[in-house]
This record gives sequence, structure tokens and C-alpha cells, in this order.
Amino acid sequence: MTSFRQVAQRLLLAATATTLAIGLAATAAQAQITIGQTAGHTGQVAASVGEATRGAKLYLDIVNAAGGVNGQQINLVSLDDKFDPKIAVTNAKQLIDQGVIALFLNRGTPHTQAIMPLLTEHKVPLVGPSTGAMVLHKPVHPWLFNVRATYQREAERAIEHLSLIGMERIAIVQVDDSFGDDAVQGAMAGLTKTNKKPVAHEKYDRAKPDFGPIVPKLLAKQPQAVLFIGSGTAVVAGMKAVRAAGSTAQLVTLSNNASAGFIKDLGDIAYGVIVSQVFPYERSIAKPIIKEALEAARNAGLELTPTVVEGYVSAKVLVEGLKRAGKQPTRQSLRDAMENMVRFDVGGIEVGYNAKDHSGLDYVDLAIIDQSGKFRR
Repeated sequence: MTSFRQVAQRLLLAATATTLAIGLAATAAQAQITIGQTAGHTGQVAASVGEATRGAKLYLDIVNAAGGVNGQQINLVSLDDKFDPKIAVTNAKQLIDQGVIALFLNRGTPHTQAIMPLLTEHKVPLVGPSTGAMVLHKPVHPWLFNVRATYQREAERAIEHLSLIGMERIAIVQVDDSFGDDAVQGAMAGLTKTNKKPVAHEKYDRAKPDFGPIVPKLLAKQPQAVLFIGSGTAVVAGMKAVRAAGSTAQLVTLSNNASAGFIKDLGDIAYGVIVSQVFPYERSIAKPIIKEALEAARNAGLELTPTVVEGYVSAKVLVEGLKRAGKQPTRQSLRDAMENMVRFDVGGIEVGYNAKDHSGLDYVDLAIIDQSGKFRR
């Protein structure tokens, strides 16, 4: 027969085990840093969003495997906004309400602009938005930290290059939204520097791109080069329409399309397309960051593309901010740590922030798609 004392001991042991389990679960929950992402995982920019996210997870997985940040694992929660600014706001609000310490690697200029009021209202940082709009750089937003260079600088550099190789008749096709209006200012600055004006300047609707009416007007001006300012499948459709109409004009676009998915979508017309870049050449091991990312990608069975590099570097900057934010980082301590990251060597390139400048990098280069479907510089 079981004595009263034995029963009491068993009950005490069971209670102790339950308490311990609850305590361990609470500790496990606390030992996690949650980061939120809203981006177009489906829709026009799905290919490049997927590559950037894989690049970020590549670095975060390395950090987590080594013990995380101050013993805390980093958990990236990604929501699909289908490249729709309204859904992006809904997603961002949901992530903030769920307690993420920061938003990270969202995609799109109008999308980021729509999210920005939430950053101020809820005092939550946004790190590494995958857009180079000048409005995200000036004026400085206290809760937003860019990593990549501006679209204006990219577009200006592209126009300067076209002028250097003898292109005099340059046309522009832009998406009719805040991204297009922003980036085109850089293109116009490049044209002014080289004493030119665009031979044609056309706009298309972001939600329902239709190049049928645009291409005949464009090609009537016989451009030697066409700069497409837009995203993903829309730019692919525009470039294909230009080629289908018989034009051999040099085709150019910006780094938001620097993905393997973009090349795949271009198919037979990819060869010779120029795409601006905002990170070092993804096969140049002379840069420590590229050597590091290449090794990590090979170990993970992942192809290293410019967009994968963007995600990888952005994650590395975020993690450095978390390391500097204290053993129990908060939204405020992360923001303060980021703003005081005066010089951080990512691996042969430096990122820096201060109260008057949240721009991060100012690196711009150009690549061309070769016959094998790879970016070459």
C-alpha cells in the first residue's frame, strides 16, 4: 500500500517538474530575438525578394548555429505583401503588434513610405529596406537605417556610362509611382552632366503595366539605349516588347532587378542587358565579404547573386546592431546602437551611421548579362 507520505512526495515531484518545464519554456521564449519582414514573396518582385531573403537567412543561420546574439536565437518572420503597399502596412502593423524588435528587408519605395509612419508611432527600427529611394535618405528618418546606395546615384551612373560608350540617343521608361519619380531624377542629372536630354520619356502603370501603346512611341525616336526604371516582371515585359518590335537598343535597368530570377525571366533577350549594382562583384574574392558569402553559399548549396549578397550584407549589419544593443536588446537600444555605428567593416566595405546620416553604403557599379546568363563586370 502506498503511504500518504509517498503520495505527497510524488505530487511534489510532479509539481516541481511542471514548474521546471514552464520555466524552461519561458526561458526559451525569452532567448529569441524576433525580426519582422513584409515583402512581395509573390507577384512582380517574387524572384528578387526570394533571393534577398535567402541571403539574409544564410547569414542568420550561421549566427544562430554559433549560439546567436548573446545566447539568443534570431527568428525572421516573413509575411507576403504581394508587392502591394496597403498589404505591406497591414503586415507591418501585425508584426509590430506581435512584438518584433525591428522590421527588416522590406521591398519597394511606396511600400516603405507607407510603413514609415508606423516606425515613428511605435518606435520600431527598420533596417535594410530593399529600395534606394532618396526619400528614405533625406531627410533622415530617426528609425530607418539604409544599407544600400540610392537609385538616383545608380541611374546617374548608368547614364554616364552610356555616354562614355558613345550613346547619344537615350530613352527612359519608368514606372509611374514614387520609385520611378525618384530614380528618374538621377537619370536626368546624368543627362544634364553629359549635355543631353532624353529622346523619349514614357511612364507605365505599376499595377497594370501595358507596353502596347508605349513601345511604338518610344521606338519612333530611334533610341540607342533605353533605361527601364521599374521592378521585376514589368521590366521584363517592357524589354521583351522593345525586342519584339525589332529594336536593338542597349537595354539598361537598376539593381532592384539584379537577380538570377530576372535573368531567367528575360530568357533569350537577357544577353547584353546592363544592370546597375550596389554591392561588390559576387565572384570577386578580393573582397572579404564576397569570399565569406561565397563560402557560406556553397556550403548551403545556394547560388550567390547580387541580390543574395544584398540580403547577406543587410543581415550582417542588423546582427552587428543587435550585438551592440545590449544583452537584452530593445527597439530603442537597437536604434541607438545603429545610429552610433560610425564605422563597421562588413568585409572590405564600410557601413556607417550617425544622427545626420542613415545612408549606409554609397557603392555603385555596373554589370552586363553575359551569354551564359551570369552578371559580368
